[in-house]
Amino acid sequence: MCNFEPCLHSGVSEIEGRLPCSRLVVLCRNEAVLKWMSSCDHLMYQALVEILIPDVLRPIPSALTQAIRNFAKSLEGWLNNAMNVIPQRMIQTKVAAVSAFAQTMRRYTSLNHLAQAARAEQASWVCQCEEGVVQRLEQDFKATLQQQSSLEQWAAWLDNVVTQVLQPFEDRPSFPRAARQFLLKWSFYSSMVIRDLTLRSAASFGSFHLIRLLYDEYMFYLVEHRVAQATCETPIGVMGEFDDLNAMSPAYMDKDEVSEMDSDLEEDMEESGEPLAKREKAELQHEHEVIQVGALEDGSNPVVGVVQPGILHSLPHPPQDHAEHILTPSAATPTIRRCSATGNTYASV
Repeated sequence: MCNFEPCLHSGVSEIEGRLPCSRLVVLCRNEAVLKWMSSCDHLMYQALVEILIPDVLRPIPSALTQAIRNFAKSLEGWLNNAMNVIPQRMIQTKVAAVSAFAQTMRRYTSLNHLAQAARAEQASWVCQCEEGVVQRLEQDFKATLQQQSSLEQWAAWLDNVVTQVLQPFEDRPSFPRAARQFLLKWSFYSSMVIRDLTLRSAASFGSFHLIRLLYDEYMFYLVEHRVAQATCETPIGVMGEFDDLNAMSPAYMDKDEVSEMDSDLEEDMEESGEPLAKREKAELQHEHEVIQVGALEDGSNPVVGVVQPGILHSLPHPPQDHAEHILTPSAATPTIRRCSATGNTYASV
């Protein structure tokens, strides 16, 4: 039997002869080296993701799914134990990359599990979804729903939605921020549908909730890859770089957008010579006054009276013991008796 141990020690000695450990430690503190190492880790982990889960919608055996999740759960601890003599700055860089990889694997396995569970629920969800809820959704969503589309067709629709929403921000620095804003709005809209189903005690709530989880996760998956493509990064790199909410702050907005908003405000003030809030307050003073709406006592249609400011003061004052006004419209309509200044009962005379 061949013994490879001498060859291994020989190879290590040769490497240490070319690059002593002390110099290696110095290199591990260099920012350029750390950045290059982070990029290499992202490429390696992205390759692992594509090997382990090439298609998030394709069925994966449950044993493999559990093995992947256990591997992702333990990976960060293994790496920390193996790097006890490495400079702290390099440890942080390596751990950040492997943490993004582990989180991605957990998300993708969860998405795959939801996809398989959704296949069995999808047809019944389409049939049971209330018409009132469907009418509030986007027109293309309704069309896809009424066609009883397959999971793959829904995935294609979601991909088309992302393309339409993010296309105006392509090749612009604000693309990552726009992507995250879209995810927030998507999550808010789907939450409102869930809220409506809950308040209505809808029978389709359980099925829709499952579908909603699937679509939210798959939408995040699509946006993640679009941001990676736009920033010339890997999806793993995107997870590591934009892992905080600062990417959604106004500081990440395109300077052209900020300048355009400032210009609009300046032009608005120049045209009027006074602030917008002051003009709006002045305009409110010229609004019409509306007489309270009420139904006719004879069952006719309700009466709505709209008058200019000051007209009510010119109406004849009623006697002290009887609060009413007699209003005479055009000849084509009957005279209307207005009972009291704030009453809501009207009678034709």
